[in-house]
Amino acid sequence: MQRFAFIIHPIDAKRDVARKYPIARYLPEALLEQFIKTRDPMTVAAVQGVKSNTGEELEGWLIACPLTPRQFVTLPLDFVYHRLEQCGQIAIELGASIIGLGAFTSVVGDGGITLASRLKGIAVTTGNSYTVATAIQGAVKGAELMGVALRDATVAVVGAGGSIGGTCAEILAADAASISLVGRGLPALEATAERVSSRARSTVRMFTDVAQGLRDADIVITVTSAVDAVILPEHIKSGAVVCDVARPRDVSTRVAAERNDVLVIEGGVVRVPGDMRLPKYGKPDEQFSFGFEPGTAYACMSETMILALEGRYENFTLGKEVSVHQVEEISSLADRHGFHLEGFRSFERAVTAEHIENVRNAAHRSPLTTTCNEPESSLPL
Repeated sequence: MQRFAFIIHPIDAKRDVARKYPIARYLPEALLEQFIKTRDPMTVAAVQGVKSNTGEELEGWLIACPLTPRQFVTLPLDFVYHRLEQCGQIAIELGASIIGLGAFTSVVGDGGITLASRLKGIAVTTGNSYTVATAIQGAVKGAELMGVALRDATVAVVGAGGSIGGTCAEILAADAASISLVGRGLPALEATAERVSSRARSTVRMFTDVAQGLRDADIVITVTSAVDAVILPEHIKSGAVVCDVARPRDVSTRVAAERNDVLVIEGGVVRVPGDMRLPKYGKPDEQFSFGFEPGTAYACMSETMILALEGRYENFTLGKEVSVHQVEEISSLADRHGFHLEGFRSFERAVTAEHIENVRNAAHRSPLTTTCNEPESSLPL
């Protein structure tokens, strides 16, 4: 039996904290954050019933770090590291050999490098390799459901000057009709373009303006490190699929409110092999839920489980870089053990087939037309 742990935290303070402390729904958010800041991490659920196609079985634990997204980016880094280290120590005491970093715990500071150096006897992974893999799979599948095949699509990668964005562009370039690299500075985009050009089917374009870069994009993957939203309703082509891998989010919440003709997803929901159950810790008759279908999980959590099932107790994905090799390797391991993309999530909720159909119908009715302005720079192949 292999063992793992995974760190979670409240995304919405009132909603998530109120599950344990009902009075929380009546408190001002600032007061609520002051309260949970004083709480130590805790084990909130067990993970049972996971069984690989190879026959290997797995058990694990969900450990809650009681900090909100805002606290992760505003509190002193040493304080945040201390809380995460406490989570790691709980995992070690439970017998886990690897711990995964969920949501904002994977992007705070140096992406797990410092935490891994502080924890002895347990491996650490951010889960970003499988997150990238399922984001690409999800974006391509979402486009197909919207009636667009990858081979006919213009793909835009926002944050393409960074490691994760560059990796997304490299992988997609082999099949997309064209690739638009969007970022803040041309030197970084040019470096990515050189990597991408050897794999690309057609023209690689570079943009330092988001609006221009997305104007004719059928598929958008966005992975910047921006603090504020960079993709607004007016930037997106009708009928486009936007996959937001960034934390904090790159896509403004206005998009969901104002653009019913675009499909926004935040990565894939993964079907876990076996009969996964999440009994609450100390309350075995109650089940913990991420808000997805039973037996499914986030991709970052799935990476942690995949590595545990494989017996790969190593710091697989750390820091701010993800390579094509890592994405391809974790994808291969996922196939071996029986993990696969099951559906999508958007703004922390599952995306239904009905919602996708509504978006597709709205896009067909949309009077919006787009024309692509001249890019600031391009690299013809």
